[in-house]
Amino acid sequence: MNGHRSRVVRALALMALLATPPAADAQNAPAEKSLEVYGFAMLDIGHNFESIDPDWYDTLRITKLPSFKEEFGKGNSTFAGVRQSRFGVRSTTPTDVGQLKTIFEFEMFGTGVDAGQTTIRLRHAWGEIGHFGAGQTWSTFMDPDVFPNQLEYWGPTGMVFFRNVQARWMPIQNEKNYLWIAVERPGASGDQGVYADRIELSGIQARFPLPDFTFAYKANQKWGYGRIAGIYRRISWDDTNTTDFFDFSDHARGWGLNLSGNFKPSAKDVLRLQWAFGEGIQNYMNDSPVDIGIETRDVVNPPDPQRPGIAGVPLWVKALVIALDHQFSPKYSATVGYSWQDIGNSNAQAPNAFNTGHYATGNLLYYPAPNVMFGGELQWGRRGNFSDDFQSDGFKLQFSAKYNFSWKLGG
Repeated sequence: MNGHRSRVVRALALMALLATPPAADAQNAPAEKSLEVYGFAMLDIGHNFESIDPDWYDTLRITKLPSFKEEFGKGNSTFAGVRQSRFGVRSTTPTDVGQLKTIFEFEMFGTGVDAGQTTIRLRHAWGEIGHFGAGQTWSTFMDPDVFPNQLEYWGPTGMVFFRNVQARWMPIQNEKNYLWIAVERPGASGDQGVYADRIELSGIQARFPLPDFTFAYKANQKWGYGRIAGIYRRISWDDTNTTDFFDFSDHARGWGLNLSGNFKPSAKDVLRLQWAFGEGIQNYMNDSPVDIGIETRDVVNPPDPQRPGIAGVPLWVKALVIALDHQFSPKYSATVGYSWQDIGNSNAQAPNAFNTGHYATGNLLYYPAPNVMFGGELQWGRRGNFSDDFQSDGFKLQFSAKYNFSWKLGG
């Protein structure tokens, strides 16, 4: 009797188990909607022992150091500002074809026509769903994880650093690795060098018949990750000056490779590395000069009488970043880093055109409470010119206070 009752109880328990729907797999369960508002308020204050272009007073942009003696006056000036402060909103929304992710972010650091100003500047306006993304975000050619944990805003002179408008296809996207392929907004700049005041060059107009093509592959490992990225582009320029005989219209091809990675020799250390090289890709670099330079050719017997011995050529660039972030404890961290870049100038560029840049930083940061950081940093940089043997140094001491905020709904 007891055995029969036991078999009945087991049968009823099995029926109840079969009737209960299985628990959802955590990975396959549809994600909830989420909306996060985030950002930080940040103060930078410090002393510049040398001189720099006044529009870049609170940075150490190597290309903005003097190209001749006392170009920007004498050194020793104090700076202060809140231009690094940032505000952003990001969201996730489940859909039938995958999770929709969006981000809209801006900061207060003016550049371009707003250089030197505290003003709203767009950083990211990006959306992605499934294997596709579109909008403005980090260039696919760039590895944002190379940027060290430092206070100085502009960052390593030799880093590939560019936010660009693009459409991206991500056929491989998982925790182990990813493969991205993108078409990006083209753009370039030119340096007419010592021929800049020639009337024949006054009508040159840049044109980009194709988008820039980029790709990136990243592989994660226990020790960190390795990444390779590439770029190919076409740059054209048209001579719109119809009042003379000469025609300077032409085109050039740009290309580049970016090898980077993060390595973790211990639980408290991250070593950030990047080696990049190519030609005609300077506008993708963090702090490089022009993409195209003027080169003189055979002026005695030019092959084309409409081209009087000068032509535009893409300029070479080689660049290095190496930095170590160390976490002493939850309350203290330090970073040391060095960056270098070298430009292959064309022979008709001005003698004071930018040629080489060196950049180094070292800091100690203190985190007294969650979302609060105070720190101090020493910064050094050196600019070298093309052919006049002039060099200028930058040396700064900076202190910063940073207060993060974040509020998330859902997710």
